[in-house]
Amino acid sequence: MFTRFPILVLSGCLLSAVPAIGQEEKPRAPIKPRYEYRPDHDPNGTGKFYMNREIALVMGHEAAGWLERPEREKEERPSKLIQALKIQPGQTIADIGAGSGYFAFRIAKLVGPKGKVYAVDIQPEMLAIIKKRIKADNVTNVVPVQGTATDPKLPANTIDLILLVDCYHEFSHPYEMAVGMVKALKPGGRIVFVEYRKEDPRVPIKLVHKMSQAQVKREMSLHPLKWIETLDILPWQHIIIFEKVQSKD
Repeated sequence: MFTRFPILVLSGCLLSAVPAIGQEEKPRAPIKPRYEYRPDHDPNGTGKFYMNREIALVMGHEAAGWLERPEREKEERPSKLIQALKIQPGQTIADIGAGSGYFAFRIAKLVGPKGKVYAVDIQPEMLAIIKKRIKADNVTNVVPVQGTATDPKLPANTIDLILLVDCYHEFSHPYEMAVGMVKALKPGGRIVFVEYRKEDPRVPIKLVHKMSQAQVKREMSLHPLKWIETLDILPWQHIIIFEKVQSKD
């Protein structure tokens, strides 16, 4: 008569994790943090770096008037930017870092009553400006959204186009924000970065507030996005366009 003993079965992955008798376990390489802080940095920057790029200080709501300055059309040609976006009636657009709503209200006219524009900002004071104008002009298709530093607070898989004008370089958590933005896009939806050209020293903007095309592409390579094209049709800024890659599931 044989006595039955319980048998312990270990999966291959567990066995591989256990060092053999007499064999020392090799130390694991430390995980590199996503962000790093440097004491020596640009005075207009935060000292926080992402993929070797210093994150710029945020332009506060006190400068909202600068966004609406009359000479902006001559200096930056925003009307040409809007035309290049090829916005269609009925689309859902997100203007992230909307500020005073300069682009949100212009885009709202293009998407029409069946479309929608989410005006996203983290500064309540900026959103208050937008809400005031919504009420004054009886605008029905602009929706103010209070985002956070890590989340644009947009519904998933609903956005046709996300527009970021001169703001991505100020995001304190660019990786997390990109995750949230991609999640909000429909498959095939576009995300458009408009950034002052770092490659051009003639652009009269502080260095830390500029971004190169190569840096934007490098940072977006971590996400399910495909670079489509870069338009250099504006006096000072790149228009860098990506598309959300459709899942194979």
